[in-house]
Amino acid sequence: MNYSVHNEISFVEIRRQFDFRGIEIGSWVTPEERDQAALHFHRALVDLMGVLQGPESLISLRGSLGLQYGKGGQPGVAAHYTPSTRQLALAKNAGAGSLAHEWFHAFDHYMADKLYPQTPSMSFASNVWLNTSDTENFRHHPLNIALIACFKAIMLNLSGSEPSELFRASQKADQEYNILYYAKPEELCARSFEAFVEDACPTNPFLVRGTRYSIDTQRGLYPQGEQRERIGNAFRHYFYTLGASLFMENGN
Repeated sequence: MNYSVHNEISFVEIRRQFDFRGIEIGSWVTPEERDQAALHFHRALVDLMGVLQGPESLISLRGSLGLQYGKGGQPGVAAHYTPSTRQLALAKNAGAGSLAHEWFHAFDHYMADKLYPQTPSMSFASNVWLNTSDTENFRHHPLNIALIACFKAIMLNLSGSEPSELFRASQKADQEYNILYYAKPEELCARSFEAFVEDACPTNPFLVRGTRYSIDTQRGLYPQGEQRERIGNAFRHYFYTLGASLFMENGN
């Protein structure tokens, strides 16, 4: 598997290589900013591909994912994923470090109807799994079982009988701010995925940063210690198995 990075790259080449559905650049992004962003995006996406040990089709979610840079932003939000349009957007000056987090939101959304075929179109797999007791419509497949093992490692304790330390710390933060955000399943899983990626690739701050040393880390909003290791092992098993399957499918 050759995950090569070029010194000069354009968004047109990124779209072609990964088969993204589309890439949109904001009108306030200068050509110099666009070219620099393209290089950062490409390096980050190649690094992510290496962490997951999967092909380009995994990164673009079989060509269903669209990217935006410096466009479609929300006030005060550095990056976001929009399920209705399947768009991952990074702000021009504040999105660096958020790519892994938002990519997992896209992946989580993409996988919802792969786990539960009857699930509503705006659902996240992690949320559906936590909030449903219906096992009849669950699509039994070794990869789905491995993905659920990731969710369990994130949201439950080692025995599976109680909420995890990560969940409890996130719930406490929500109570302090009087919101429901940190303890949402999709947010717990996206932050856990960030930690997995940063442990595997700590030198790309455009892809991910802040899961080891940050205020959020001190507050327990990223997995730590034994749970972090358990989550990393679960993600590694799932994505390596998925990647191998996709490579075989592609004839590589």
